[in-house]
Amino acid sequence: MEKSRPGERLPSSREIMRRHGVSPVTVSRAIAQLAAEGRVVTRPGSGAFVTSVRTPAAEAPDLSWQTVSLGDRVVDDSGVVSLLAQPTDGVIPLTGGYLNPELRPVRELSAAGARAVRRPGSWAVPPLSGLPDLRRWFASEVAGTVTQSDVLVVSGGQSALTHAFRALAAPGEAVLVETPTYPGALAAAKAAGLRATAVPVDVDGVRPDLLAEAFALTGARVFLCQPTLHNPTGATLPLERREQVLAVAAAAGAFVIEDDYARYLTRGPVPPPMVTLDRHGTVVHILSLSKITAPSLRVAGLIARGPAARRLRASQVVESFFVAGPLQETALEFVGSPGWRRHIAAVGHEVDVRQEALLTGLALHAPEVEVHLVPRGGLHVWLRLPQETDEAMLVEAARREGVLVSPGRIYYPSEPPGPRLRLTHIAAVTLAELGEGVRRFGVALRGLEP
Repeated sequence: MEKSRPGERLPSSREIMRRHGVSPVTVSRAIAQLAAEGRVVTRPGSGAFVTSVRTPAAEAPDLSWQTVSLGDRVVDDSGVVSLLAQPTDGVIPLTGGYLNPELRPVRELSAAGARAVRRPGSWAVPPLSGLPDLRRWFASEVAGTVTQSDVLVVSGGQSALTHAFRALAAPGEAVLVETPTYPGALAAAKAAGLRATAVPVDVDGVRPDLLAEAFALTGARVFLCQPTLHNPTGATLPLERREQVLAVAAAAGAFVIEDDYARYLTRGPVPPPMVTLDRHGTVVHILSLSKITAPSLRVAGLIARGPAARRLRASQVVESFFVAGPLQETALEFVGSPGWRRHIAAVGHEVDVRQEALLTGLALHAPEVEVHLVPRGGLHVWLRLPQETDEAMLVEAARREGVLVSPGRIYYPSEPPGPRLRLTHIAAVTLAELGEGVRRFGVALRGLEP
């Protein structure tokens, strides 16, 4: 039967029965179904007619009931997503936390991965705490009294933070953080149901006196610290302060989560990790590889002792079983190759050159901003903007000029003290692109002036 046009009358039931060899009941049900779908309209005594109105699309289901069931504990990923956003064509990134594609050891990682997947058993269930040789390597990198048995291999630094928060604190409790601090840590703490409480920093990092006061006021039992090249300020805790932080935490009966994300990005000697100074199991140490290698090498060593270590291991097993064997094998192949140290040296040189280029560009194109301090390495520079600057408007103006920057507000667990900005020098592919990005930032900043 030819397709009927809108307004056209359908053949009679008897005719449909004759043409298709079906029963009257079948014809009646079919017409009723078409009428229910709005495809035909029936007129008693006249027959059924094709509707002239297109059949409406099925209505989207009403999912509003989920709001009540989920409650008010929102997982806010906005700060993290903004740092992971990939620039569109023609837009220069002055934000982000990973090496640009040209600096990543892609060839060496690919070769390491090819060797790794050929190893017998690489696709089997690995030891739940991680490959023994990889755990041994993490322990040797941290040194001190850290041993292989203290190391748990986890899926990157962000995963390590999540495990640590959940294992060391209960929902509703306070956790102390440096202010400003890494947005991913704030998001992970909130997702774990914890209350992030700010402890101020200066050019030498967190202030031990204010840390002691915060422990006393909040009753917190966890403090997150980035003692080396703190993100975003770039501060590095001197040895004396590291010892003071440990003493304050021990007196409070609290843990220190030491996020050593920038170990391979430092320029010149830095004080030893706090975990090597720790004699009481106070420190839970995180050493990740993705910052110095590539974003998808999601491998980190999580170092802890005593009951805390057992709880962390249980947390990983319950949540994700283990880190994929081929990924662990790839990491082990790469860090055990000659290319590993060559890569660290090459990145160190690039960091020096790029930091100088960024600071020179700022002095030329945005002299009104104040650099918090010149870090001894790292990926970022933390800026204080003129007090009258609208931070959100500046970020949007920069985007219109073709450059991505990170607003300072996402680094604070509470009200920021004023307009701030973090600029990254390592995300732009070339020095020329970096210079152009700083120029565009300066144009955006001047465009906001009254």
